[in-house]
Amino acid sequence: MRPAAARTENKIVIDAPFALVWETTNDVANWPHLFSEYASAEILHRQGDTVRFRLSLHPEPDGTVWSWVSERVMDRANRSVRAHRVETGPFAFMNINWYYRQTAAGVEMRWVQEFHMKKDAPVDDPAMVARINKNSKIQLALIKERVEAAARGRAGAAVAR
Repeated sequence: MRPAAARTENKIVIDAPFALVWETTNDVANWPHLFSEYASAEILHRQGDTVRFRLSLHPEPDGTVWSWVSERVMDRANRSVRAHRVETGPFAFMNINWYYRQTAAGVEMRWVQEFHMKKDAPVDDPAMVARINKNSKIQLALIKERVEAAARGRAGAAVAR
């Protein structure tokens, strides 16, 4: 039986067209330029709307590099993505769902993460919830800033034509 899941939910509204938000946030190979935490993203396998990839974080002060393999299944018609860690590392399991919803102010992008830490992990579920919630706010704000800048750039280029 699977252990009970810890859960986080974080969201932001991005003032940009849905197509740009979707394409940018699902371009995994470009994530090191979209997120500040990733040093590299290596695509391992792609088939249709499913992509398996390895993410590596920037090195810690002691030189340790955290890395893992995840898989995403993108469902543009339903404006959602299901993802999970294949190599779970300190997690017993880690799932994340991305939901996109059009609002009057732009595209709301919401991340729902469910996970459980292994018994020998360096942190427990409540500590990881706090860590994920803190970092998600930082990463979502950065994504918003970068996608909105790209949208302004595209709008400016269209006007210049």
